[in-house]
Order: sequence, then C-alpha cells, then structure tokens
Amino acid sequence: MMRTGTIFLLLTAVVACNQYRGLPEPEADNDWKVRPLQAKPQDLSGDPQRGLEYLIYGDYIGSGIPFEFLEKKLGDFQDTVLAREGNNRRLPYTFNAFSAPNGVEVVSGNCFTCHAGELNGEIVLGLGNSRSDFQDKMTFQARMMNFFVKLKYGKKKPERAAFNDFGHYYKAMAPKVQTDNPGVNPAFRLEEACANFRDPVDLTYRKDAHFRSMKYTLASDVPPLWNLDKKPALYYNGMGRGAFTKLLMQAAVLGIPDSTQARLVHERFHDVIAWAASLQPPAYPQQIDPAMAATGQELFEEHCSKCHGSYGEDEHYPGKLVSLEVVKTDPYYARYFSSASGLADWYNRSWFARSAPQSRLYPSDGYMAPPLDGIWATAPYLHNGSVPDLESLLDSSQRPTYWQRRPGSHSYDYERLGWQYGVPAKGKGQQVYDTTLPGYGNQGHYFGDELSREERRAVIEYLKTL
Repeated sequence: MMRTGTIFLLLTAVVACNQYRGLPEPEADNDWKVRPLQAKPQDLSGDPQRGLEYLIYGDYIGSGIPFEFLEKKLGDFQDTVLAREGNNRRLPYTFNAFSAPNGVEVVSGNCFTCHAGELNGEIVLGLGNSRSDFQDKMTFQARMMNFFVKLKYGKKKPERAAFNDFGHYYKAMAPKVQTDNPGVNPAFRLEEACANFRDPVDLTYRKDAHFRSMKYTLASDVPPLWNLDKKPALYYNGMGRGAFTKLLMQAAVLGIPDSTQARLVHERFHDVIAWAASLQPPAYPQQIDPAMAATGQELFEEHCSKCHGSYGEDEHYPGKLVSLEVVKTDPYYARYFSSASGLADWYNRSWFARSAPQSRLYPSDGYMAPPLDGIWATAPYLHNGSVPDLESLLDSSQRPTYWQRRPGSHSYDYERLGWQYGVPAKGKGQQVYDTTLPGYGNQGHYFGDELSREERRAVIEYLKTL
C-alpha cells in the first residue's frame, strides 16, 4: 500500500521552487467601493443524480494513467466513501477510472479531490477540502511517472496515446502548484499552467507557452458548492461570468485532448450544476441558544446583511463585489488576476468564451461577499483560509500570526466555529499556517470589531442556524 500511496500522491501533489515577485502597481481608476454583480440565469433543470454519477464515474479529465499500469499496485483497496462499482471501487473516492477517447481505461483525479471535505469523521460532498497539502516537493516523482509510463508503453501503443495529453499537462503543471502554506488549493495555478500550452480555439496541445507566469504560487481556500445557485458570478473575485457549466468544467484542461472532447464533457455538466444546486449545507450538530440566536439575527441584519444577504423565509442574496479599499483583505489574489496573470486573456479568446453558452473572466480589484449558508462548517475563513475560526474573523485582535491546526477531522471548536489550533512561535512546522507570507495575510474584514464581545457571540450563535 505504500507504493499505492506514492502513485496517488504523484497524481495530486506536484510542485516546484517558488520565488515571490511583486505585482505591478494597480491602475488609478479604482474609485468604486461596492458593485452589485449582474446575475445571468443558469439552467438548473438537469438531473442531479446523473450529475453526481458523472462526477464519480465520468471522463471529464479526458486522459490519465492507464489502469493496467496501476492495477497491481492497488492491492485489495476498496472505496468505502462512494461505494462505487467496477474498477472505481478499487480507487480512493478522489479518483475516477474511465475510458479515454480511444477506449483505454485510465485513472485520474476527480472533482472531489478539492470539493469534498472531512468533518467529524465523515466525508461531506460539496464541502471544500481544507486538508490538502501542496507544500511537498514532488517534481522528481512526477517526472518519474512520465518516464515509467512511457517506458512500459511504446509510442504506438493505445495506452501511450491515452496517457499523452495528461502527461503533457501534468508536466506543465508540476512546476507551478507548490504552496507555502498547508490547506490552501492552487487550482487556478493548475489551470493557468495547462491553459498556457493549449490552443485557445481548439484546446489542442502546443509546445510554446502563450504567456509568462509568475513563479510565486497563488492559492486559496476552497469554497462550498451548496451556495452555487445563489451566486451571480463565480470565484472569490467574482471574475467568473456567464455559463456556470463552462466555468465549472475548467478542470478538464488537465487532460482532455481538444474542444471536440470538451463539448462532450460540457453536455454532461448540465446535470452537474443541477446536482450542485441540490446540495444542502450540513446542520449544526449541537445545541443552539434560541434567544441568543434571535438577538444575533437582529445584529446580523443590521450590520452584515447588506453584503451577505438575508436568510429564512425572505431570503435575499445581493451578490456584491466589494473593493479592496473597503474590505481590506489580502489583495494578492484579486490583483494577481487583474494585473499579472495571462489566464483571463487566454480564457476570453478560448473555446470556453467563444462557443455557446458563453462564459468569460472579468477580474477586478475586489472580492465578492459570499452567501453564508453552512458557514459554521466551512473553516478556515477569508478567501485565503488565513483565519482559523469565526470568532477570530469577527474580532481581528484574536487572529494568530502563525497557527497550527490540530490533526483529525474531529478537532473542531463548536463555540468559536472553526478548527482547533495551537500558536507556534514561528511560521515553520507541520500544518503551520504563516500569515506573513505574500497572499496569505489575515488582515481586513474588520467589520466585526465594531461590535461588543457579547454582540459578536450572539452573531456567531445566529450563524450556527444558517
């Protein structure tokens, strides 16, 4: 099983050395404070069950490692999370076995590598995975995977053909996704690296890069999927506009051969977004003080609902983009896409944007105030996962500069609403989050500081009910 674990680590953690370089100065036209985002109606009429089945069995990555190459290394492993059938029952729930376009069965990661989290010993589909760790250097192992697959299968073998696209993009991705903190996810760096070597029109592989990318790795917390149907746009900076089916299938750039295969994947994502829209957040599992929660609701509606919406019978989510000047949270993520990354330009010239239904990326220097359904379960907080619990989020004086998450999914603080943690003296060590690093600062969102301690406790009690 050690060898099996190594193989799967090769598939999920690929990294390279990073060196931070400063971002260009922002343009002088950022005179806006808050912008309501225009919602585009999404077609949610698909079949949620078919959507889930596609996520756990489907071919949306397009290519991968031949199943035959892995089969002997799998041993007697059984998937007890999804209880799947066929060869998928022999894989962790974060991987799919599927047929490549040429019919060869291959293995690659699936959406639940990022979009399933563990809470109290249970895997919650749709909860962001805050336990992933992309800090380890595994570039050498990634190269070895390419070497041994190609050594086993000659150029004319169908298994080699089924692996080639995945191999190309895996190699491109490897130097771009190492993070300096645990628990954060470099999904956009993965996409940026793969898109950089794709023709934007037909999505085929090309050897020359389209744009230069910074060496420093951008990463963020993974948001929950159960708020999808409320949002007018996707991603923390609200840059994902238009058809959510196109935006949500972007992981396909890791392995699909071309736009022909992308169209087939897209047809199935009609059901996938219906599944995401059907999700409900987990209920808070402990006692809630109804009187305190009622007081908290009044405070929330007075101080918070203008940006984060109202809940209950008269639900309303305003979908507002808040400027960096107002929210004051770490600007790196927003400014990277608005001033340094070539991804938006590539995307807006690509099949994703120019074929129906259209989608586009419109980066700006701000962050979207998210809906808060199930917020009690979605620690850590802020877009970069830099704040371990809600109590610290609402009282900035309590935010630790360095914090070390306790091991295990049962290490949850049900009063502070977040992960139990220790406070080390330095920003080094296993599972230590360092907020002094560029892009990982815990500043901003100081709105809760205006409340008294008792008022903040009441608001937290109310948030348990959402």
